[in-house]
Order: sequence, then structure tokens, then C-alpha cells
Amino acid sequence: MALDRWIALVFLILCLVYGYTAFFVMDAGLPPFMQRNPIWPSSFPKILACLGVVVSLVVLLGFEKSDKGHVASDINYRRLHEYKLGQALTLIGAMVAYALLLRPIGFLAATFLFLVVGGLTLGERRYVLLAAIAAFATGVVWYLVQQVLGIFLSPLPSFLPHIL
Repeated sequence: MALDRWIALVFLILCLVYGYTAFFVMDAGLPPFMQRNPIWPSSFPKILACLGVVVSLVVLLGFEKSDKGHVASDINYRRLHEYKLGQALTLIGAMVAYALLLRPIGFLAATFLFLVVGGLTLGERRYVLLAAIAAFATGVVWYLVQQVLGIFLSPLPSFLPHIL
């Protein structure tokens, strides 16, 4: 089996576990007044899990492949060292650091730093534009989650009082 199908299989298993958690575990702790809302905190994870299952099944079953046979752009695990593994591992490390720093330094700082580090890792060198876009995206996401969805995210570090 090709490497892309192995990755799709792992992705399918992750999406199934994520979907099981979203459908059966997350909603169990909801208070009764929140169960009457049209959008629950588990709504977006449910959509993500379903889309992930569909995409991984498309790759796993080979529906995205053309009939032309082997294409040079396919992932070859024997030449894995020739790919940009450093960038991929740096992004994975940034994601782990983001998850670990979310509570101690707050959502705004953690998200801004993650977006800046991710942009720098991917090769963006227009620093002012990168910082402006990261700040704008961080603010928009925080506003949507906090104000529109009503999900509390601590915007500031935990050692500061709750100003916002």
C-alpha cells in the first residue's frame, strides 16, 4: 500500500475517534439549557470529523487518482529524506507548543505566536505584513469564538486579571 493510503488510514482512525468523542462524549456534560441551542460546542467537531472521514475514504479508496498510472508527484517513502521534513516537524512542534501554551500565556498571545512562527517556517519574510495578518486573524477568531459562539477563551495570560 502506498504511503498516502497509509496516511489516509491513520487519518481515518483519528477522525473516527474524534467523531466518536464529538458525538457521544462532548454532549454528555452539557447543561440542559445549552441542549436547546441550535449550535452546540460539539457541532463544529462533528462537521470536522465527518469531513475528515469522507476525505480520508476518498484517498484510501483511490478515488482521487487518475487512470494515468504512477505520477512523479506521488509521495515516495523511500525518498522521504528529500522532502521538507524540517518544516513539517517544526510545524508539528509549533502545534504542540501552541496547545501547551494556550492556558499559561492566553489565547491571543499563543495564537499570534503560532501564526507568526508558522508563517516564518513556511518561508514568509515580509515581517510587518505577517505580524499584521496574524494579529488580525487572532482577533477575528477570538471575537467569533468568544462573542458569537459564546465559548469562553481566556484571552490573556493566566497571571493577569480578566480585563476582557
